[in-house]
Amino acid sequence: MITMDSKFILNFTPTGMIPTKTMTEKVPVRPSEIVEQVLEVLDLGVNMVHLHARDPHTGEPTYKKEIYGEIIGGIRKKNKDIVLCVSTSGRAYSEFEKRSECLELTGELKPDFGSLTLSSLNFNKQASISSPQMIQALAKKMKENGIRPELEAFDLGMINYAHYLIQKGLIGAPYYFNLILGNIACAQANLLSLGLMVKELPEESVWSVGGIGDFQLKMNAMSIIAGGGVRVGLEDNIYFDNERTRLATNKELIERIIGIARVMGREPYSHNEARKVLGVE
Repeated sequence: MITMDSKFILNFTPTGMIPTKTMTEKVPVRPSEIVEQVLEVLDLGVNMVHLHARDPHTGEPTYKKEIYGEIIGGIRKKNKDIVLCVSTSGRAYSEFEKRSECLELTGELKPDFGSLTLSSLNFNKQASISSPQMIQALAKKMKENGIRPELEAFDLGMINYAHYLIQKGLIGAPYYFNLILGNIACAQANLLSLGLMVKELPEESVWSVGGIGDFQLKMNAMSIIAGGGVRVGLEDNIYFDNERTRLATNKELIERIIGIARVMGREPYSHNEARKVLGVE
């Protein structure tokens, strides 16, 4: 599964569910802030955005499709080609109706992708629960609504479950994976773990790599070298340096990885190229 295409997916994760304004003023929370920061980096090479919505009054994570729609609409008003993914995370909400509400957006507000975490997992302070029934129901709704799954794998077992979903006809090629390493209870951030995960990916897979916390830069760079794409942003790490002396901005994180990629002779796909590679109409 390792390819040496000179181009790659640059998947921007601006917000997530954890960073707050108390932790860092640089994280975008309100829909207008998220839109502004996404538009700020599109010309740098970002070709995909992994969106989380927050309540504009409390800053807490929200599943409301109206807020996702406001974010998507604000981005597409300026750029209709960027690939947009909405989150169906089980970290804050357990009900299918809530987790899948953002998949009901239609027309110009319909997302291209919905995140699909391939198993339950523990973070260091909380669990993210995704039962087999939930995963299959989300995959089915994405398929019915013409939304592609962004397959999130934190360890080898999750990739094996993707093969099972393929056998059941719930997901189809090309398969896009975010391989996320360094979480306390999952695959650790090292070359062996990454290599094993990439080896087990289905044929016709496109993959990007993210790292939790201090491991973000290390895993991003490792993926660039190995021929993969990158998942990067304040969702996974709010600091610019491993000593945690300097809070990062999303733009700085993207500029840094672009610089590393160019040294390696690699560039992000254009927006239209990314859409074609990812099978987005």
